[in-house]
Amino acid sequence: MSDEKLTNHEITVCLAGGAVLGPFKATWSRDIVSDVRELTKDFDAYMESGKQSRYKYHLHDQEKRISHSLILKFKDVTAIYDRVELKG
Repeated sequence: MSDEKLTNHEITVCLAGGAVLGPFKATWSRDIVSDVRELTKDFDAYMESGKQSRYKYHLHDQEKRISHSLILKFKDVTAIYDRVELKG
């Protein structure tokens, strides 16, 4: 399935101690600037290396015209759940 079909994300961030942030709706496409895919890729890379180079992510919800800004220190994050609605 091509990347342009992965457009509607719902991100939930789980923190150490049991707190949860989200869910945040976010849209991604080649035409919409949003860090939703980079957030999960960067967290995955952090889990492999233990090094974090970026802390601030902008998640854009095109339907409601809302921008969420997340500033995260990955050492305090236990999981990121990315629910993706696939368009047919």
